[in-house]
Amino acid sequence: MESFGIAAFRSRQAVLRFDDALRSAGLITHIITTPRAVSMGCGLSVRFDRCAMPIAMELQRSHPSPSLIGFYIVNRQDDRVRVTPVRD
Repeated sequence: MESFGIAAFRSRQAVLRFDDALRSAGLITHIITTPRAVSMGCGLSVRFDRCAMPIAMELQRSHPSPSLIGFYIVNRQDDRVRVTPVRD
């Protein structure tokens, strides 16, 4: 099973800014297509290691983006994908 965190946004510019901010904080990130379970937004999300969720959430709190839809944990096994919202 593969498990990772994502941050979904309504704006592609916000995705790029957040990706850059996470990379500047030393995290390894990827811009990915937002999973279907997160049905709103611009279609792109920032993917990062699940263990980095607290860092990502703190970065968002210190530099808030009104475009943020939310943070999610994605679990993928074979063809099944489960997306769970992370509550702050």
